[in-house]
Amino acid sequence: MIGNGGAKKQCLVLAAGLSSRMGEWKMLLPWGNITVLDSALENALSFCDRVVLVTGYQGARLRQRYAGRAGITLCHNDNYLQGMFSSIRCGAKRLTPGDFFVVPGDMPLLSGDIYAALWQHRYHNRCLVPEYDGGCGHPVLLPADMREIILQAKDDTNLKTLVKARGRQSVPVATPSIHWDLDTPVQYQQLLRVSLTSDHTF
Repeated sequence: MIGNGGAKKQCLVLAAGLSSRMGEWKMLLPWGNITVLDSALENALSFCDRVVLVTGYQGARLRQRYAGRAGITLCHNDNYLQGMFSSIRCGAKRLTPGDFFVVPGDMPLLSGDIYAALWQHRYHNRCLVPEYDGGCGHPVLLPADMREIILQAKDDTNLKTLVKARGRQSVPVATPSIHWDLDTPVQYQQLLRVSLTSDHTF
């Protein structure tokens, strides 16, 4: 684990969606010798002490695969069709007090160094968002009080709105992988090729 001593590091990994744009469910698509979600979880756990994995669609398959895995707490969102914020709220209920990361499960190229870069700036007490080449991405690091803000928010809100209201700060990072999620078959094939290169450029 990359992390050092001090506060416990926890992360919400969101894997509840339908993958409608992909044409097939993306979380268990092959990624080398593992899967897309395996890679996202391994990367998060390379820095974080604990992951809360939020499931929804195909929840039974993920429970069978990850139940009992060290460092992983499963949280099933029965309301996943209501969108991503419902999954964030579901996962927030399982968090312990403290700052926490949020990341989609379809981002298999986020290294632990990105999590570490954000963690180093947490004392600013803002919502921290990684930035590369003028654009922001994931994961985001939220201060401890955002948990209650999320739980008390209206159903029709979203995390971006809450982050803006709470106050956000960009943290420059050295990799474009903060932008690389897998929404379509073309993106999946592109990122498979990227994963085989050393410089992570298209």
